[in-house]
Amino acid sequence: MKKIILALLILSFCLSIIAEESVSFQSASNTSAYFYSGSISDSERLKIYTYVWGQVEKTGLYIVPDNTDLLALISLAGGPTENAKLANVRIVRPTADGSKVIFVDLKKYIESGDEDLIPVLKPGDTVIVAGSIYYAFFRVADFMSKVAIVVSVIAAINNM
Repeated sequence: MKKIILALLILSFCLSIIAEESVSFQSASNTSAYFYSGSISDSERLKIYTYVWGQVEKTGLYIVPDNTDLLALISLAGGPTENAKLANVRIVRPTADGSKVIFVDLKKYIESGDEDLIPVLKPGDTVIVAGSIYYAFFRVADFMSKVAIVVSVIAAINNM
């Protein structure tokens, strides 16, 4: 009986290690895609809601001026991480027909400096910066090592 209780405690501990962190999403309090900001003494600005996911330093919801481009938004998010795949950044743009996906090659922009490669964002755009192949391999290897730990703990308990 003690073996079973000990095994369950160790198994639940190991499973809590394997479980990924939960992500909470906050919806915008305003139902419009645009947000007005300004005062009498300050310049009036129209702002839009945009989202950044993936391999940037600070993912989340960003409220930016309506003429913000992709490069500025990624910079506001702290820039890409070392695992970012800059050759395939996606912008998911909501349209009346559904969603439209735009692929942007930031690596080509970095090499050429051609500003025409950087699109201006629209309200409700979601920018997704994917991870590199190395990042995907690292995640799989990390998961497999945690599974191996759980299996070895169970084997050790059975040998007691």
